[in-house]
Parts: sequence; structure tokens; C-alpha cells
Amino acid sequence: MNLPTPSHDFLYAFEASRDYDPSAKLAQIQASVTLVNFADDFINPPEPGIAKREIKKAKKGKYVLVPASDEDHAHSTQTMPALWQQYLK
Repeated sequence: MNLPTPSHDFLYAFEASRDYDPSAKLAQIQASVTLVNFADDFINPPEPGIAKREIKKAKKGKYVLVPASDEDHAHSTQTMPALWQQYLK
């Protein structure tokens, strides 16, 4: 049996997300949704304004931009809840 390695899993996930676009069905979401982004995120940079604009399609959508700080790690800040959990309370 040929099982994928963790590196294959990462590559698959990265490639699968390349053209992922949830915008078409955002208006169908009934639950409260908070989209948290980080000011220094190089993978999902806030500058184009796409996330901030698109989350408004969700009936209960909210956008939060976490400012850059000396404690964050750009895109990896998502793994540091101490820096963003207050926005979800």
C-alpha cells in the first residue's frame, strides 16, 4: 500500500487552496462568521481588501484585522490564539 507522506499532504492542501473561492455561497451561511486576518500576512494580505469586502456577503459576517506587532509571525499567527482570541469573544 502506498500511503501519502506528510509532505504530500501539505502539497495537496496547498495546491487545493490555490484557486479556492468561497464567495459564491457566502450569502447562504446562517451562522455568525468572524474572518480574522493579520496585517502582516504575506499569504492572505489585507491590502487587496478582498476578504473584508466578501465577508459582508455572509448575513452575520464580521471582518477583523489584527494589527502587526513584535509578537506575531505573519501567516503563522493563526497558530497563536493568545494574539487573536479576544476578537472571537
